[in-house]
Amino acid sequence: MGADARRSEPDLSVAFVLSPDFTLLPLAGFIDALRLSADEADRSRQIYCRWACLSATDGPIRSSCGLEIVPWGPLEDAVRYDYLVVVGGLIPSLERLLPGTLEVIRAAADAGRPVLGLCTGSFILAEAGLMKGRRCAVHAHRRKEFVDRYPDSIPVDNEIYVTDGPFTTCLGGTAAIDLAVDILCDHCGKARGLKGLTALVVDEVRNARQMARMPYRDFEECGDWRVERAVRLMRHNLGTPMKIEDLAKEIGSTVLQLERAFKRHTRKLPLALWRDMRLQHGRWRLLNTSRSVAEIAFECGFSDSSHFSRWFKKEFGMPPQKYRETRTGEAKDR
Repeated sequence: MGADARRSEPDLSVAFVLSPDFTLLPLAGFIDALRLSADEADRSRQIYCRWACLSATDGPIRSSCGLEIVPWGPLEDAVRYDYLVVVGGLIPSLERLLPGTLEVIRAAADAGRPVLGLCTGSFILAEAGLMKGRRCAVHAHRRKEFVDRYPDSIPVDNEIYVTDGPFTTCLGGTAAIDLAVDILCDHCGKARGLKGLTALVVDEVRNARQMARMPYRDFEECGDWRVERAVRLMRHNLGTPMKIEDLAKEIGSTVLQLERAFKRHTRKLPLALWRDMRLQHGRWRLLNTSRSVAEIAFECGFSDSSHFSRWFKKEFGMPPQKYRETRTGEAKDR
C-alpha cells in the first residue's frame, strides 16, 4: 500500500445534509469534484478528501427526481468535518426538514465550521437564523419568495455563489462544481483542485461573480412562438419600450393572446416582464459602468431617474446609488 493510501488525515473533509426532495445535480457535481481530486487517476479512494451524507434517520432520502440516497452516518457527526454542505430542493418540501437539522447546522456554525448552502440551501440557512443581514445567493426565480420569507437577509441573484463571513450560498446546478473547485484549490492546491475538470467535461471554472443566466433567456426557448418573439424583441429594445398594442402587432398577435401566453409561461404580463428586464440591465450598468443614475435610467427606457429609482428600490430593496456604493464597495474591499 502506497504512502498516500495510508494518509490518516485528508486535506479536506465535507459533510452533506440533504433536504427532502433535494436537487440531485448540485450534490452530484460537488461530490464528483471531491471524488476526482481525492485520489490519483480515477480510483475514487477518499485519500486527499473525505465526505459523507449525514441524516437524522437511517432511512433513504428521496431527491426531487426520485433517486434516493441512504445516509452514511448521524447528523451529530457533522462537527467532525471541515465543511457542512446543506443541499436544498423543492420549496414546499423544506417544511419537512428532519428534526434536529437546523440545530446541527447552528452547532456547526457555532463550532467555527464553514457552512455552505446549495440550491435552496440558502432558505435553510436563513431559516436557521444564520443569514440575518448577510448576502446570499438566491436564484432569480426564487428571489421574491426568499425576500417575503426572510426580509432581513440580502438576496443576490447575479452571482453564482456568494460568501459572507463563514457562510457560502450557491445557486445550485453546475455552479456547485465551480464552488467545489474553488474550495478544493484552497485546501488541496490548484493542480489537485482543477484535476477533475477534464473528467467532468468542464472547459473552465467560473468565479463567484460570474453573471448567472438571466431568467428571461429561458422564455426565448419556451416553445410558445408569441412569448419567444416578444421576449426577443424586448431584449433588443431595452431602451425603447413600446405600448402593448404595438408589441402584439409587431409579432403578429393580439393583445389578449399575448397576455394569456405570458401569464401561462412567465406568470407575468408582458410589460411587467419587460420592466424587469430593463431593471436587470440597469443594475448591470450600475455595477459595471461609471454612468450616472440619470443616464442609466434613460438608457433603460425610463422616463426619468425618479421613475427608475422608484422601481429599482421596489425590486432590489435600495435606491440605485446606494446599491452601487454598497456592491462596488464590497468588491473593492475583497
